[in-house]
Amino acid sequence: MEALLDAPAGVTSLRVSPLHPSAGETPSFVVLSTYPPTQCGLATFAASLFRGLKDVGASRVGVIRVSDDPNDVPSEEVVGILRSHSARSRIEVARLINSYDVLFLQHEFGIFGGTDGSEVLELLDDVHIPVVVTMHTVPLAPTASQRRVFEALARRADALVAMTNIAHDRCINTFSESISKVITIPHGATVPMGTALSPTKEISLLTWGLLGPGKGIEWVIDALAMVPELHDTVHYTVAGQTHPKIRANDGESYRNMLKRRAQLLGISSLVTFDDQYRSLDSLLKLVDQSTCVVLPYDSDDQITSGVLVDAVSAGRPVIATAFPHADELLASGAGIVVPHRDPVSLAQAIRRVAHDREELAHMAEATVPIAAEHRWSAVAARYVDLGVRVLVGERVAS
Repeated sequence: MEALLDAPAGVTSLRVSPLHPSAGETPSFVVLSTYPPTQCGLATFAASLFRGLKDVGASRVGVIRVSDDPNDVPSEEVVGILRSHSARSRIEVARLINSYDVLFLQHEFGIFGGTDGSEVLELLDDVHIPVVVTMHTVPLAPTASQRRVFEALARRADALVAMTNIAHDRCINTFSESISKVITIPHGATVPMGTALSPTKEISLLTWGLLGPGKGIEWVIDALAMVPELHDTVHYTVAGQTHPKIRANDGESYRNMLKRRAQLLGISSLVTFDDQYRSLDSLLKLVDQSTCVVLPYDSDDQITSGVLVDAVSAGRPVIATAFPHADELLASGAGIVVPHRDPVSLAQAIRRVAHDREELAHMAEATVPIAAEHRWSAVAARYVDLGVRVLVGERVAS
């Protein structure tokens, strides 16, 4: 299919044709998302998907980065920049997208311009290749505006990807336009399989990720104060920089509150705050040193968590609050799920991890099949298969 795009003044119109693959050749793919050096889970996911597609042999892969930073420019990986509130940018990006076979669009309501990201719909008006939308957020009770945007996006999409069974079911129960298009492909794991758990009696708890209100770290600090008998053997590391948007508005107020809380409870010596930026190798070393990962998130509506997938894939048992992804992923025994904002239950879970090494070993064993399913090589291969299916017009709903 060919499309003639109207160009803004000063830009030459260009007729583009998708480069459909020859028999036996993997299609070309373009990923639309935030992207590093942006610090967010979506950017990390997109970078991992890009590398995974390359690793499984995609013929050509590019990235369209969503960014309003005027200093951002294209690179070898990033073939274009989508900027908010710019018709010129949307047309230039549509032209680039149309030179590939399939678009993998990473969707959250807050990353595109317009109310609830409505500008992405204007971009797709000029996109003439199959579109696969990965849903990083599926609201349980969408606003009228979110519903309008998402259902229009679902109508335009050739396939919608949910990353958990909960997200899959919620999507088809909430958005009627999506019923025939939703397929489940799990979130990939960035962290590779780590070393086996140490037999030492020391218990090293770890939480990592961008820091900010809602992470629930305070409840773990409260819980540690409730297990005085473990104060000689337990240590808790909170690793990660403060989320850039939170730091811009509130500085380090959340981190400072946590430090004061630990001081008031007399457990400062048990908690380390590590705010350095870590490479993947450095993060893996940190995970290898841990006994258990703790994800005490306040949200009861989180359908995907990259940190949760990484923790389990690294072979580490997890203590998590009962957000949907944790309920689903840990159901086979790879961790302990506790109520939200409940330090008493967290304290009980920490005691179980500390006192029952046999249970801890069983939880570590339960991570192995989960890890295999979430390897990026396996996940990217499923995206390639989906791309081929939408290219030939197959029904994709699972």
